[in-house]
Amino acid sequence: MNRREFASVGLGLGIQAHRLWGDAGIANPGKIDETLRSGIARRKIPAAVGMAATAGKTLYTGAFGERDSQGTPVTADGVFAIASMTKAVTTVAALQLVEQGKVTLDEPVAKHLPQLEKLDVLDGFDAAGKPILRPAKTPITLKHLLTHTSGLCYDTWDGNMFRHASQAGVAAPAGTAGPLMFEPGARWQYGQGCDWAGRLVEKISGMSLEDYFQARILGPLEMHDTSYILPASKFDRMVTGWTRDNGSPLKQNARALPAPPKTFNGGGGLYSTAADYTKFMQMILRKGRGPNGGPKDAVILQPKTVESMAINQIGELTAGKMRSSRPNSSSDVDIQPGATEKWGLGFLINTTAYQGGRAAGSLAWAGLYNTFYWIDPKNGLCAVLLMQFLPFVDKEAVGMLGDFERAVYASLKG
Repeated sequence: MNRREFASVGLGLGIQAHRLWGDAGIANPGKIDETLRSGIARRKIPAAVGMAATAGKTLYTGAFGERDSQGTPVTADGVFAIASMTKAVTTVAALQLVEQGKVTLDEPVAKHLPQLEKLDVLDGFDAAGKPILRPAKTPITLKHLLTHTSGLCYDTWDGNMFRHASQAGVAAPAGTAGPLMFEPGARWQYGQGCDWAGRLVEKISGMSLEDYFQARILGPLEMHDTSYILPASKFDRMVTGWTRDNGSPLKQNARALPAPPKTFNGGGGLYSTAADYTKFMQMILRKGRGPNGGPKDAVILQPKTVESMAINQIGELTAGKMRSSRPNSSSDVDIQPGATEKWGLGFLINTTAYQGGRAAGSLAWAGLYNTFYWIDPKNGLCAVLLMQFLPFVDKEAVGMLGDFERAVYASLKG
């Protein structure tokens, strides 16, 4: 039996909006409800929680489906593993250090992380299958790390990295980097950049990422359900993950309280809720300001820094298209087929509008377990859709995201 929880509440931020939907409401929340309710039934998705908001108020919240195979209904405050949605938080942390003058975007990051000095570039494989390596000519910068142009790639979406990592005895030991799949700055390829940006934050700040995030970002934004550590007190709200192997029906993973991590990864690992991540997105819409009256009137980033996050930082390169080497973890990724995407600092940027959805210049990314968000500065709107299954960008997850997005925009009233 599915249960839906709906709420539409103002956050009382007193913000004077100057955008199309600054004073918007949802004219027909029932349409969004039905989109999610029917979508999970038709697409056989275990659970979905969606939320949409302006910079100053929540417009829609809906939770449908089941927390686990025992039939426990998912609730609007369900806790999800958000995987690479962590990257945007890490990017904000790194940019705070840039604002403080403790690091620059363009200096060699090996100044702080010697592991990233004197790396090799993989130039393919010889006839015997042995890696062909040469020294990199270009030093890696923080900008490279935050824009996925460093050459430090995930093997899931880079064929050469997958081949290299699959060869016995050639994988880099823990705590080391490389090889690079290309000269830094030469192309865009999703990868480990934010993992290393997280290590940079820890090195410069002298704090763990968990402690830094809580003190400088999550606490000031009152994101009390977001952490690398899921306490036992929140286990009942945790949404269990599911996996689809080789196209088979989804099977539930073992339901257990996750053990606290021994280290914290800037590229993934946070747990969060739709409401918490919406607070983070609202901060971006407010050009770096936290909630009025929060701890309090917090300034997370300066407006010019937030603006830099929304500007193309990769020139003529194209982002958002990836061929998967691990189909049970991820399908092939093409965020907007037929269109060109760019990358700012921390966010994918769509150069053309989505039909019936977000405007051109919107910011977005996702997490491996099919958690998605977008921030539409032109329309003053942000939204998040959380699911919890593999593979990433499974066709049913992508279909649900598109249906949810179109329903949100179709239901807006100015």
